Amino acid sequence: MPETDLFTFQSLTRATDIGANCYLLQMGSSRIILDAGTHPKREGADNLPDFEQLPYDSIDAIIISHSHLDHAGALPVLVRCQPSAKVFMTEETIELVDSMLHNSVNVMTSQRDELDIPEFPLFTHSEINATKSDWLARRANQPFTFGKNQEISCEFFPAGHILGSIGVRLEFNGKSVFYTGDVHFENQTLSKAAAFPNDNIDVLITETTRGAAPRRADYTRQGEIDRLADAIRTTIDRGGSTLIPLFALGKSQELLLILHELKKSGQLDDNIPVYVGGLTTKMTVTHDRFADTAHRNHLGFRFLTGGMDLIIASKKRKKKDKNRSIPYDSGRIYALSSGMMTANTVSHGFARHILPNERNSILFVGYAAPDSPGGLLLKARDADEFQLDEEGAPIPLRCQIEQFDFSAHATRDELRDYARKTAAPHVILVHGDEPARLWFHETLSADLPDSTITIPAPGDVISM
Repeated sequence: MPETDLFTFQSLTRATDIGANCYLLQMGSSRIILDAGTHPKREGADNLPDFEQLPYDSIDAIIISHSHLDHAGALPVLVRCQPSAKVFMTEETIELVDSMLHNSVNVMTSQRDELDIPEFPLFTHSEINATKSDWLARRANQPFTFGKNQEISCEFFPAGHILGSIGVRLEFNGKSVFYTGDVHFENQTLSKAAAFPNDNIDVLITETTRGAAPRRADYTRQGEIDRLADAIRTTIDRGGSTLIPLFALGKSQELLLILHELKKSGQLDDNIPVYVGGLTTKMTVTHDRFADTAHRNHLGFRFLTGGMDLIIASKKRKKKDKNRSIPYDSGRIYALSSGMMTANTVSHGFARHILPNERNSILFVGYAAPDSPGGLLLKARDADEFQLDEEGAPIPLRCQIEQFDFSAHATRDELRDYARKTAAPHVILVHGDEPARLWFHETLSADLPDSTITIPAPGDVISM
């Protein structure tokens, strides 16, 4: 087959799961990488995609769908071995990726010292600064070209996942590939729903995150918001405080806007203090910077300059003080990162104030991996005590613990409907654990009997 006719896909992930997302497309003579993430559950170089599959300086373009580290955390390493590649993302994603990567250097440096991981950090602050000026911003719905002889046509479409997130359509020689990235097809409180194309898609590369479980039949977003308001109000009325562990990017801003609207509507007392801490503040500054132009609801609303009366936790911390300088008291909402209460984060350390008091509550509004401190706490919510730290004594478990569904990922039925609308001749299932991908494979094979539905094995090259 002549090189100009090549049309192939290769997963550079190391396993069929969620993390270290990275995919190679060969379109004619051009080679394109979609995303370059790290794996949150792996350490050292093992948390990178399998970049060994890529010859040095063999990539023409790198496209980053959004700024979460499982999609962008390995970008400096990839650029180091692919120095000629052009890097494309939205303007919002550029600013968020920059902040996330610098924070990642700090985290990896701490892990090197505390966990004895000599490979960390995998890149440096100076590396990020040196390459950021070469990242190219592109707006949604404004096609552009790149590749050998500018042979690839590309267009971004709002994905509704977090600020700046996009799906990507790539066209070459009359054939079209669409990559969903992480997508949400419904309006969130802050983020607007995805606006994806349905037609003229030959290859659909779709996330499958929520494929293993349906959303409960009686679910409504407003119902979840009302249930959250009731849990907070009940906690405050009985003289307690609420800890809401949050992912700093995306989930924090959604939750803060929900709290703002609940106060405006009178469902929560407007005088309840809301504390934010950790990386959340920096991420919120970036959200405010794009308040007038982003694909979002509440255009013009700024969290930190008049929109909300937030209390910013001090960044100063004493030696071995994981709680920093956040004062604990009753009648407060603590919106602290991280969302899974990972060790050495603000929410993890602060939980020791919340757990032993029956008047308090911990309310999870996002996903918590089963083996994370947050996931273990959810499973232990009816126990008498909880082992928060490996080195510490168990803590009495007296507080209320609840979980709410404010996922920023599309439900499996919504993704199924989208695949059916595209009727793409080839569907490639990525970004999901094995049960999730198997559900989509079985379901879409029945829905689209004339299409090829593929679960890509790491490293395998798929011709299309």
